[in-house]
Amino acid sequence: MDKADSCRRAASDAVADVEPPRLSGLVDAVLDEASMVPGALTIESATIHAPAGDADERTTETTDTADTTDTASATETPAGVDSEALHTHAAGVQLIYEGLRLTRTLAHEEPWERPTTADEVSDGMDPATADLAILAADILVARGFYLLAHTDAAEKAVQTVQAFGHDQTRRTELATRSPAAASDGGTPVSEANVACELEADTGDIDTDGGTGTDIETNTNAHPPSPTTLDTNLERDIIELAVRTGAAAVDETSSPQVLEHVDTLAARLTTTAPPAFPPVETCQFTLDPTATDHSPEECPTDHITPATDP
Repeated sequence: MDKADSCRRAASDAVADVEPPRLSGLVDAVLDEASMVPGALTIESATIHAPAGDADERTTETTDTADTTDTASATETPAGVDSEALHTHAAGVQLIYEGLRLTRTLAHEEPWERPTTADEVSDGMDPATADLAILAADILVARGFYLLAHTDAAEKAVQTVQAFGHDQTRRTELATRSPAAASDGGTPVSEANVACELEADTGDIDTDGGTGTDIETNTNAHPPSPTTLDTNLERDIIELAVRTGAAAVDETSSPQVLEHVDTLAARLTTTAPPAFPPVETCQFTLDPTATDHSPEECPTDHITPATDP
């Protein structure tokens, strides 16, 4: 079983007791269609941060495996690490992301604010389903918090949610001032521009575990684009994955890996609204010394919306 499948199974197990059946089905659908990039990056972070002896042992055991820069190809965890616990922590990161991503989708589409058509009902976007989707998003985030509650990444998980709320509030204010600026859904964006705006919109990386997003930023000095505000979620989730993986092997996140977060976020989120590509279609790595891959190797044009049933 590869990293993506392991994370998906652990995430599904964490929400297996959700009721009633219609709500449970919606939660399951979100996870079935989700890109497992956050969970896979958590496992890769644990591998990268594992003590040298553990990393050497894992390398010896996987000499004949495929290219290790493909996060879907290697299934092993560092020696001495409880693989079930690691997958559970990876699922925590994944669940928080899926819950926030679903919240973002609902906030932007606002299915309650427009007349319901027959097509929207058949697509599962009627107001009643949207009400269930809000509950599903809350459940996903809450279960993610629960899985990370006793880890060193718990504080970063809280900061990620706080930063998300702040960014979406700023986005709403921008949309109020300029409605056209918030209507860029599905448009390819420049990796270089996203990376530049991400760098300008985030604070200095705190290698001791602080948030990368400066909540007190003066929004009038350099107002970010709505796309950048949305992409901050993916950027913060990648950082959460890095910190969670490092904590799983009782290590502190490497500054070099953390510095690679913005670049990786820009590479993996090249559409507006942003979305991670399916793990199996994309090669990527947290290792900043690895050969870079172009955005074309990470297609995002067939990502399924988070609210599809």
